Amino acid sequence: MKTYDIIISGAGPVGLFLAGELALGGCAVLVLEQAARPDAPLKRLPFGLRGLNAPSIEALDRRGLLEQLEVPQRHPAGHVGAGQGGHFAGIPFLQSDIDTAQWPRRLPTSTPFTLPVEVAQLEALLTRRAQSLGVAIRRGAGVIGAGQDAAGVTVHAGAAAFRARWLVGCDGARSVVRKAGGFDFAGTEPAFTGYTLHAELAGAEPLGVGRHVTPRGMYLQSQPGYLVLQDFDGGAFHQRGEAVTREHAQAVLRHISGLDVTITALHVASTWTDRARQATHYRNGRILLAGDAAHIHSPLGGQGLNLGLGDAMNLGWKLAATARGDAPDGLLDSYEAERHPLGERVLDWSRAQVAIMRPGPEARALHAIFRDLIGTRDGATYVASRVWGIHASSVPNVVIDGVTVNQMLRDGHGMLLDFDADPARRDWARRHGIRYVSGAVAERLGYHALLVRPDGVIAWYDGDGNDDLSRAAAPWFGATAQGSSGSAGSMRSDLADGRKVSSVGDSRAPTLPGK
Repeated sequence: MKTYDIIISGAGPVGLFLAGELALGGCAVLVLEQAARPDAPLKRLPFGLRGLNAPSIEALDRRGLLEQLEVPQRHPAGHVGAGQGGHFAGIPFLQSDIDTAQWPRRLPTSTPFTLPVEVAQLEALLTRRAQSLGVAIRRGAGVIGAGQDAAGVTVHAGAAAFRARWLVGCDGARSVVRKAGGFDFAGTEPAFTGYTLHAELAGAEPLGVGRHVTPRGMYLQSQPGYLVLQDFDGGAFHQRGEAVTREHAQAVLRHISGLDVTITALHVASTWTDRARQATHYRNGRILLAGDAAHIHSPLGGQGLNLGLGDAMNLGWKLAATARGDAPDGLLDSYEAERHPLGERVLDWSRAQVAIMRPGPEARALHAIFRDLIGTRDGATYVASRVWGIHASSVPNVVIDGVTVNQMLRDGHGMLLDFDADPARRDWARRHGIRYVSGAVAERLGYHALLVRPDGVIAWYDGDGNDDLSRAAAPWFGATAQGSSGSAGSMRSDLADGRKVSSVGDSRAPTLPGK
């Protein structure tokens, strides 16, 4: 039996992106996928459109994938109306209200804040990339069980068995890997059943286009006949597992909208809920979780895909270094330390939206207050920063000798950016095997030098005389300095909230200039 470095369960965007990251790091990777074909019906409809946020767009650009992505002319569901930047619980925020001056580290060369993408196209792109890097993908071979020992993991898919040193579950909300790995999945129960419908309608003109919050729920029509509904039944219908009939869909639509709309034909129907759960740990021995296998929540605001892609970008280089045997102690543990708090924030963001969309006078009162706040410049800027995922820990896309930082990261290696061309820093980088970059730069943003991880996160900066570079590099690159100590886990609070990045073990913990 061939032993792979890593087996990934699930060939969705998260699993495919992770596979490419691991292969880029020199690993032998096998992806096992239950579906025999990648073209599920929902992925080919407008519901298959999603809005990528800033970290996801940056990740694609840092791997040379953004330029290969065709941007659809249609807006993703819920992102309708000229000048709208997104929404919170159906309350839109306008781009004209956002004070981007609060984010001075966003440069003219930065990637867009948000971008619509077809899930099917994204998966096809990530599949091509993974296969070009040598990843093996087996479809129609869903994981049904797994067991680990001290040396690795045995994975069962149908009648076949596979062996790997590590297993990553990217197999969605009902993850087999999560269950086989013994992970706890804690959280809250749903308030509503959501419906995704493609139907033919009669008398539908009063529905209009866009998102509508009513005293009985919410309905969204992205274009005629393509509907998303929220019925606050405590998730009862979804949990019964019944097929959605034309009559049932029509009754729910009439109840929520208060309009006498007739569904004459129902082509596609699926249900979902706002159940919000998260694995209490993202790693158990040689088994790890990413994407919906690690966290599930309402799709309000389209945060799920972005959160999962962020998991893959964070985990990929760390697990590859661990598999190669050149990772510093604690590097793989930093995956959970950094990503778990971000997952908690997204789940709470989802719960907050559901809370002000519930039927009843209390929720309507909160909804009115939030609408007023989001209508202010500071309120719109705050909501946009959360929806778009603006994080201070991400390296600004500065241009050095005509080349952007994102372009320099496409080989999956970190670097030391030295804006002062300091010979001592150059020698340090050479001694520790870290790529050294210096040259003409137009935007210094108050920095003298930046140590950048392979995922584009700033591990250290010298902007105020702080020169403890070896200590900061140790948890990420294996570089050590005499007398230095500390662990990657001590950076959890700094990287999790996106407000500052500290040198590990440095009590000064300086705040990064600007956001």
